[in-house]
Amino acid sequence: MNLGRLGIWYPTDRLDADGLGALLHLVEEQGYGTLWYPESRGYESLALAGCMLGATRRLHIGSSIASIYARDAFTARRGMVTLNDLYGGRFVLGLGVSHVPMVEGIRGHVYEKPVPAMRAYLDGIQKGEPGSEGWPLLVAALGPLMLKLSATHARGAVPYNVTPGHTAEAAKILGPNKVLAVEQKVCLETDPAKARALGRKELHRYMGLPNYRNNWLRIGFTEAELEGGGSDRFIDAMVLHGDAAAIRAGLRAHFAAGATHVCLQPVHAEGDIAARDAMIRALADT
Repeated sequence: MNLGRLGIWYPTDRLDADGLGALLHLVEEQGYGTLWYPESRGYESLALAGCMLGATRRLHIGSSIASIYARDAFTARRGMVTLNDLYGGRFVLGLGVSHVPMVEGIRGHVYEKPVPAMRAYLDGIQKGEPGSEGWPLLVAALGPLMLKLSATHARGAVPYNVTPGHTAEAAKILGPNKVLAVEQKVCLETDPAKARALGRKELHRYMGLPNYRNNWLRIGFTEAELEGGGSDRFIDAMVLHGDAAAIRAGLRAHFAAGATHVCLQPVHAEGDIAARDAMIRALADT
């Protein structure tokens, strides 16, 4: 599973077919190894992966994440195997437990305890399947217990909304020879006030989700720093901003902490595709 050094994470549900094709072409053209995408209320995750794999030649496509509540383990296994058989082993199944509002409010399921639920799901995917230890399975892991599960039951972890400090902790827990693919938001904007305003808008939907909030508190932010859209210190950690050199330095901090792959999420004004594309081009050689 060669993800490359850098990838791009992007909310693909914001794009129509033409927009999606343009993004895929640019990301592949600029030499990124992997494009990561979320499970949204819009496109179905594995169907979307097939579309993107069919539109590219070399690019790996990774779900970040596919919810374990969206399809049973058998369906996830067959989907993963099918996509890799048909598209040259370029699909990475990143799995996550999602969040209570999405699981219970939207899907109508009961949200189970995260670590046991993920363990049972991974067992269901791999049980009795020869060679499953080498399958391209990653887990959206934040806390120590989920990270340990990522080490024993998957190829590694794909953390989201984290800092280099968390990356160092995750690398230590995962141990050697594991994938640590870290998402990092970036904003190519040298005006701190403008960059922070964009960052607060982007992070707004995550601020009330306990999985993220609890992890932010665990890694050193305070309740006060998470109020009112987030303090400057918090926003600056979540969204690297400045010129390309400043952003590159922040990305290198994740690698120094033990990341094996960093996926950049461009943060820009709604609909500003030019700004998105400028970031993708400017940071391709980080």
